[in-house]
Parts: sequence; C-alpha cells; structure tokens
Amino acid sequence: MNVYQILSDSARIFSQKPAIIFKNNIVSFEGLKANVLALARGLQSLGAGRGKKIALYLPNCPEYVYSYLSSFLLGAVVVPLDYMLKTEELLACLSHSEAEFVIALKKPEIDWNNLQKKIISLKAVIPLGADFERLFQPGEFKPQEVSDYDPALIMYTSGTTGTPKGILLNYKHLQGSPQAMKHFVDLSERDVKLCAIPLSHIGGFIYIQNCIIFGITLVLMDRFHPLEFLKNVVQYKVTCFHIVPPMYTAILTVKNIDQFDLSSLRWVVVFGAPNSPDILERFHKYCPNAKLLNGWGMTETCPPNTVTPLDNPKIESVGKSASNCEIHIVDENDQALPVGEIGEIVIRGWVVMQEYYKDPQATLEAKRGGWFHTGDLGRFDKEGFLYIAGRKKEMIKVAGQIVYAPEVEAALCKHEAVLEAAVIGIADDMRGEAVKAFVVLKEGFNIGPLEIKYFAREHLANFKVPQTVEIRLSLPKNRAGKIDKELLKQEVVA
Repeated sequence: MNVYQILSDSARIFSQKPAIIFKNNIVSFEGLKANVLALARGLQSLGAGRGKKIALYLPNCPEYVYSYLSSFLLGAVVVPLDYMLKTEELLACLSHSEAEFVIALKKPEIDWNNLQKKIISLKAVIPLGADFERLFQPGEFKPQEVSDYDPALIMYTSGTTGTPKGILLNYKHLQGSPQAMKHFVDLSERDVKLCAIPLSHIGGFIYIQNCIIFGITLVLMDRFHPLEFLKNVVQYKVTCFHIVPPMYTAILTVKNIDQFDLSSLRWVVVFGAPNSPDILERFHKYCPNAKLLNGWGMTETCPPNTVTPLDNPKIESVGKSASNCEIHIVDENDQALPVGEIGEIVIRGWVVMQEYYKDPQATLEAKRGGWFHTGDLGRFDKEGFLYIAGRKKEMIKVAGQIVYAPEVEAALCKHEAVLEAAVIGIADDMRGEAVKAFVVLKEGFNIGPLEIKYFAREHLANFKVPQTVEIRLSLPKNRAGKIDKELLKQEVVA
C-alpha cells in the first residue's frame, strides 16, 4: 500500500474537510497530511527508517493516527500496544519486538527510565507533549520505498501476559481490510464513522484506513463510554460504526436512549461472534433507518473476512466471505466437513498473516496444510452463510457431550432480567467438565441463580444447563470491550 500517495490524494480531493474530530477539535485532510509528513521528518532525524520498530503506547487521539501513518512513510514497523498494559507486559512486548523507539503518553505507574535500562534495543522514549511536538519539522520529505513483503505491523493479542504473541503483517496486508470493506459496504466521503475501539487493536486500525482511503470523517473517542457514544452520534450525525457485543449491551442500558436522534445511522456492525442477533435487533428500535450487519475476522487475517450483505436479513449469521480469501470448515483431522456440521474455521489467501513474530513453531501449527487454523468453530448453511459456534477453547465437554458456550449464553440472555452472561467450563470429577455461568442482571431486577437455571431448562438440553450460576454486578472486559473469559477461569481456579 502506498500510504504517501493515498494521503496526498485525500488531501488534494478533500482538503479542508474534517478528517479527524477529537474532543471538538478538528483536523482537516490537508492538516492530517501536513502533520504526518512533519512527524515523519522528525522521526527520520532520530534514526527511524525502513525496518525500524516504532512502538505506540497511547490512548485514542490524533497523535496516534499521525504516528501510525508517519511510521509507514518511513517504511518502519509499527508496534501498537494496548494502553492498559502494565509494566511487566510492556517489558515483554517491547523486548520481544525489539522496539527501538516508543511514542507514549506517560502514566505515573510506568517507569520509562527503568524500562529503557532493561530493554537493550530501546533507543528513545518520546512522550506526548513538548518533546513530541518538537519532532514536527517542516521541509521536504521523500517517503521510503517498501516492498509488499516488508514488515509493517506487529500486533500483540489483547490481554498479553507471559510470552508475547505478536502477529506480523506486511505492507501488502495493509490493503486487506480496505479491500474487504469495499467488497462488503458502500463507504464514501459522505460518511462519518465513530471509533471507540482502541487504535492498538485491528478493529480500531481499520477506522484509520477507512478515513484516508474512503475520505470519511473519523470521530475519535479516547475511550468507550455509552452515554458519550450516543451524544457523539447525535452531535456529528454519525452514519456508521463497528463495535463488539458488550458495547451494544452497555449502550442499551443508557437511560432515555429513546430521546437520542440516531436517524443519521446508515448501517451498524457487530464483530466478535455475538451471542445472538437479539442485541442488534434491540438496538435497531432506536435507529430504524440503519441496516444491521454482522461480521467476523481476526487480526491474523486482515478483517473483516465475512460480513452479512447490506440487504440480507440473516444477521444471526456472520455472512459470506470476502473476495480476497477462501474459508472452509474442517474436523479434528483437518478434513472438510459437509454443510451444516460444526468444525474449525480455516482460511487461506494472501490476507493471512506473515507469521507469529519469532515463533516458527506456533506459525507452522497455525498455518499447517496451507490453511490458517483460526481456533473458531462454525458451520455453513446451504446458501453459504457462516455461523459462529464459539472458540475451540469455549467448547465444553460434559460427560462426552459437546456444549458450546455462546449457545448457552444466548439462551440465558433471552430472560428479561439478564443483561449479559458469560459461560465457561470448570473441572468436574464426575463429568470431566461442568457448565458455569456468570450473569449480570438488568437494573431493577432481583432474581436468584435457581430461577435462571429453571429458565435455562426450558431452552436447553439438560446437559447444557449450567450446573452453577453466579450473579455478578459486572463482568470483566478487555480493552477491545469483549468479556474476558480467561480472567473468569483464573478466578475460578484460584
């Protein structure tokens, strides 16, 4: 992808049109290009260039966008890091990626001087503020030429702990998501997209690509807050967005949601294998003009890889595949399964990641047989629509019977008192595993675990009914807004 050419074209065509809106501050497309070029010159003066690793440790902000794009102009490798990572996690990711530069918004609890002493590769930590602003240099700039297969991004999976798992994408991969968006939806310069997903995640990065390639206006939130999200939709007449299921759940809890004018929305997307289409349908009551879309994809495969067609009502599925990839369903022996049977989703095409960085064994295992093995379970219907059953690690074996956690969660969420639910498998001496559910109730409801279990029996086979139900005030979320089931499992073990 020629980022310099795309920036130049968008600055020429859209000039003074808002490219980024952040806390009521507006950056035009012309201003975006100027800032990106000026920062690229400054980073170049520090020694940043082709193949150099530039880590970004920031909340959502315009400086994040400048840092991404200027690094690409230099042919550098961007290492975006979740702003919630703690010291040990930062140390692991920065050491593993061999980052040479870090652009960061400082936090009191992060001792960058100490980190720099421990990370041999790290040459400079550039904090937002005066030091960062001094990097912006006027003058001529010649972008670095790169090949398609030069490394462009190392993205670490959310909630990284222990040994980091970095997903290496090359410069050709930067074309993957925009190609898919063009295939699935009708984005254009008329659109205003609202981003509340961290830019350190692939779902957030897609918003930046949408902005410069399609000429949309990008409204940035530094973090997700349901009430502020709705206010932004109204204030800026947002036309579309993509968020994960728990974010929709949170939005639906906003009091007086029916008083917000959401008529500007043309389409909305849910990613992350929702429990059921109920969430989208409930949200749709408040934005009847919007088309509902459901999609699927992974950081490793330049998402979205499937999306429901704009005029198709099958939002319980995640749609059909993009034109730049091929998707199959296989059994435990990697043999193709017939239509309707649940198995592992595998995908191939140039959109599949280059590798797990510095982990040849994990790369070989994931990309065996010419297909990338996603770890997601799904099935196809006769019309070629894909349905997600859950992650392989969410498959619970109860006395030899298979239980899919999302199916149980969907059943529990049908209860009028249930706001959200998470289901995991726990060790059981008699049956191998048992189903445990964590449930958050809607405001004003007060029911107990027994009533929820009785309700589950009306909707599920006996072996799928949770053996235990725990009522909670909230469920832990990762920075991408998804329920953190690994943390729930750790709590049960502890």
